[in-house]
Amino acid sequence: MMGEDLIFDTHAHYDDQAFEEDRVELLKSFPEKGIGRVVNIGSTIGSCERCLELADKYPYVYAAIGVHPSECEPLNDELFEKVRQQCMHPKCVAVGEIGLDYYWPEPGADVQKKWFVRQLQLAKELHKPVVIHSREACRDTLEILRAENAREIGGVIHCYSYTKETAREYLELGFFFGIGGVLTFKNGKKLKETVEVLPMESIVIETDSPYLAPVPNRGKRNDSRNLAYVVRELAQIKGISEEEVRRITWENACRLYRMT
Repeated sequence: MMGEDLIFDTHAHYDDQAFEEDRVELLKSFPEKGIGRVVNIGSTIGSCERCLELADKYPYVYAAIGVHPSECEPLNDELFEKVRQQCMHPKCVAVGEIGLDYYWPEPGADVQKKWFVRQLQLAKELHKPVVIHSREACRDTLEILRAENAREIGGVIHCYSYTKETAREYLELGFFFGIGGVLTFKNGKKLKETVEVLPMESIVIETDSPYLAPVPNRGKRNDSRNLAYVVRELAQIKGISEEEVRRITWENACRLYRMT
């Protein structure tokens, strides 16, 4: 499948209950709506199973398998072995969504760090990139990525929310930046400033469906069709055509997830 004029949604959660009523119809409609590929991202043991079911059902849906920092408290060696087995599925293209989230007090930082490191090491073992969730945990995320030599495996900083100065540090690690609906928000000035200085070759687009729908649909359930608004905003900020944005972000996503 060529990506000249198709959109690659690098981060979605179509296993979410928000899609319970119309999931089949929605996913079936994507090819005719210009959505060429979607990576459905795991966050819990249960959601990872559903991600693989969707990847098995739709040829243009792939999976990332991992346990979100806010969901890592129940993990133990036995469950971690299950994650390892799921990561070996032929349509699993990354380990994620993993990382650190200090916005909520639980689980504690030590627990989050332990499973973040374990999952980074798993990604290295399986030669897969990582999908990083980092919220109010910028320095610790960077320190762990450096300590674990994450440059070797690469990956994406999902829903990038830090400064343009910090973005340069993640760039030095060779990571991509997941850019979505926040780029269209009136209060998205910090992200706009970051995107201005990021090379297009480091940007991929994502929805985080069902969350973070772009303007004019902010506050509604999000899905991959809304990426057209993100493409438009990116094109305006970077001074290139929407066609170029779709082509470049498709190529970037294929490099990120090591797909042809």
